[in-house]
Amino acid sequence: MARNPADLYEAGPAAPDADGNLVMLYYLDGFIDAGAAGRLLTTHLMTSLEHEQVARFDIDSLLDYRSRRPIMTFSKDHWDDYDAPELAVSLLRDVEGTPFLLLAGLEPDREWEAFTAAVMQLSADLRVRLAVGFHGIPMGVPHTRQLGVTAHATQPELIEGYRPLVDNLQVPGSAAALLEYRLGAAGRGAIGFAVHVPHYLAQAAYPAAAVTLLESVQRVTGLVLPGDALRESARRTDLEIARQVEGSAEVAEVVQALEQQYDAFTADRESLLATGEHVPTAEELGAQFEQFLAEQQGRDNHPRNDISTDPPEDRA
Repeated sequence: MARNPADLYEAGPAAPDADGNLVMLYYLDGFIDAGAAGRLLTTHLMTSLEHEQVARFDIDSLLDYRSRRPIMTFSKDHWDDYDAPELAVSLLRDVEGTPFLLLAGLEPDREWEAFTAAVMQLSADLRVRLAVGFHGIPMGVPHTRQLGVTAHATQPELIEGYRPLVDNLQVPGSAAALLEYRLGAAGRGAIGFAVHVPHYLAQAAYPAAAVTLLESVQRVTGLVLPGDALRESARRTDLEIARQVEGSAEVAEVVQALEQQYDAFTADRESLLATGEHVPTAEELGAQFEQFLAEQQGRDNHPRNDISTDPPEDRA
């Protein structure tokens, strides 16, 4: 027997009457998110703006705890804390006081159809006019160029001005993609943004990608969102990346080759391979860069898993 979608969540304080003009942003942690772009933007919004919970989903029925074990803290002789997983819808207000919703938390491991139906019912009850998802994808692009964005939507007019990246592509599914698909089948407005993150930075926290998502969300929704803290974090991270690049002629050469490929592609010129010279592929260049960064971290007394967002003088 099919589950009633309303059984999958518990409603909290009611959202204000937005006259059918409410926007719902959503980010589900668990699928591809290069540069942690979507997570960084979600965290930024939740820490920069006041919020209250509108609904909480039944995470116990949606999550496989053994595949994504929550963090617990042990203190001397007892368990002191439990970081309980959460999947909820919160009400926020932008800089000008305009209300909007944010669905955020762990991507469900199971019951995608029930979860999607629940989100659709909840958003309909809250009179959501537009749902907007966002995340990062790894691409063979240099960090020295403007980050691109792939946009997709349930209605073509929602993403006018965006150029499609591919004609047809089959990829592993996600709960976020299924939600957009089901909203489209129901004739409702939904948009997805995927920012292009240099794939040699895909495993690092890359705030510049989150800034690009923030700007994309603002353009399509009309929301006025705070961005100073996120842009400052991006500036500091970019300085650290530049420091690493400048410290190695090998890395500088890799970046330059990526720039040439990027510029040739964006200018719609003939492939650089037509010159007869061997030009490394984006994958080869990215692998070289990743190897260099790994070697640099190996020499460091304090190795780290990603690019630090702190400038050199702030690190011990």
